[in-house]
This record gives sequence, structure tokens and C-alpha cells, in this order.
Amino acid sequence: MAIIPLAKLLGFATEEIALRSGSVVGSLLNATFGNAVELILGMIALKEGLIRVVQASILGSILSNILLVLGCCFLLGGIGRSEQNFNITAAQTSTSLLGLTTLSLLIPAAFNATGATTGGYESGIINLSHGTAVILLLVYFLYLVFQLKTHSELFEDEADEDEKPNTTLGFAIASLLVITLFIALHAEYLVGAIEGVVEAWGLNETFVGLIILPIVGNAAEHVSSITFALKNKMNLCIGIAVSSSLQIGLLVSPLLVLTGWAIDVPMTFFFELFETTVLFSSVLIVNYLIADGKSNWLEGALLLAVYAVVAMAFYYHPSS
Repeated sequence: MAIIPLAKLLGFATEEIALRSGSVVGSLLNATFGNAVELILGMIALKEGLIRVVQASILGSILSNILLVLGCCFLLGGIGRSEQNFNITAAQTSTSLLGLTTLSLLIPAAFNATGATTGGYESGIINLSHGTAVILLLVYFLYLVFQLKTHSELFEDEADEDEKPNTTLGFAIASLLVITLFIALHAEYLVGAIEGVVEAWGLNETFVGLIILPIVGNAAEHVSSITFALKNKMNLCIGIAVSSSLQIGLLVSPLLVLTGWAIDVPMTFFFELFETTVLFSSVLIVNYLIADGKSNWLEGALLLAVYAVVAMAFYYHPSS
């Protein structure tokens, strides 16, 4: 239950930063602090050799953000409104980068499917992943330059004269950092507590890693994003959910691959074909729904339906 008030504080800190620096910076900082925790936990898991757990966490976080969180935002935010609008430039840029993230996982899967009968394909996948990781990090850096520097005016919101910041920018950023640390501690406790439930219910590890842990671990970030949707602040809402997915795909996962390279753990971008197909289909649907810069409650229901189907698929899939 402590996650809920922390989520409200997280939303307040993000909103204060957004009022002073714009929704782009606010949502970017929110996503960055949240994913920093995931990056640290991922590195610890890699040191323990838990490659499969790390991969499941990456894929599960992306799916929960673009399907579950966006679905809740569109559905709850759209109740009582004919439609909600958000920055179409940011949406189109995000969809392109999500496509690149998906491609970085599809190519190793195709590489494995076509080269598994020949010798040396495993080292080829590892080398391919290392090169791809460097390219993705470069793309993320270019995206930040595009978003914050050269084309920042395309991402700006219209100023809201009725709202004034209540704190200084420094205090808001410091609050965001402290709140994130507390959320990380509570999330770790929740993750530990859920293990008993998993054993009692007989759930499989893949389902837990892909579906349950991302929801529990990122609960506060999810709640704050939905809160902004209810306030009709869709740029902040989309920014947190989609920026978080982009950071996982373009920043967190490449850093984890390079970390594995540094400590001699074969962490790669090779996921099972079933998993990459699910991700590709999900990103395709999300790209179509947000490309026009508008949303309504029915689109939210569609995204939640897709997430429910994905969850059932991972629950019943034999490899799980």
C-alpha cells in the first residue's frame, strides 16, 4: 500500500518539473529515474548469471508500458471525453524508435533461425548483439539531441497560465530522486513477497518475469502516468509510458548487453521467436493507435485486450 502515496508524490514532483521545464523534461526525468533502478537490478542479476530473468524483465517492461499503462491511460482518461489529444510529432518519433527497438530483437531471432544449422552462429549472435548495442546507444543520444536541443520546439506544450509551480526546480528534482529510491526499496520488497504467492499458485517463471514483476516493480510509475491521463495531461502521460519503453529498448538493454560483455556473460538481443513475434505485433498495434495524436476510451480497451491476450499466451506457452 505504501506504493500508492509514493506514486502521488512521484506525480507531484514530475508535474512541478514539467511546469518549470516542460513536459518533455518532466517525463524524461521520471522515466530515467525509474529505469535507473531497473538497470541496477539487471546488472546484479547478470552477475549472478540470470540472463533469462534479465531478458524477461526487458521484454515485460516494454509490453507493460505500451499495452497496460497506455491502455489504462486511454481508457480512464477517455471516460467522459470524446477524445484526448497529444503531441503528434512526439508520437510519430516514438513509434519510429519503438520500431527500431523491435528490429534489434527480430534480427537476432531471424539470424538464429537461418543459421542454427551452421557452425559459429552462437558467436555470431553475440558479436551482432555487441555491435547493435553500440548503435542503439548512439541512436538514443541522437534522439535526446533531437528532442531537447535541435527540435525542442516541436515537443513543447502550450503554456498553461492557470498553473504555477509550488517548489523550486532543484527541490523537485531532489524529491524525484528520493522518492524513486523509496519506491525501489518497496518494489524490491513486493517482488520478494510475491514469490510465495507464485509458488502457491504454481505460476511459471517466464510468466512471472514477463507479466507480474514489471507490473509490481513499476507500479508507482504506472500510477503516476494514469493520474496525468485523468487530468487530461496526455503529453506527460504518453511521455512517461513511451519514453520509459524507449529507454529500456535504446538505453537499458544495450547497457546490459555491454555489461555482460565486460563481465564475460553472454547477454544478447536473441529472444525466442514467440517473444519477438508478440513484441512486434504489440508495437505494430500501438504505432497505429498513437500515430494520429488522438486517443479515446475504446482505444484504451483495445490495448488492454491485447495485453490480456499476451498474458494468457505467455501463461499457456509450452516453453514457459
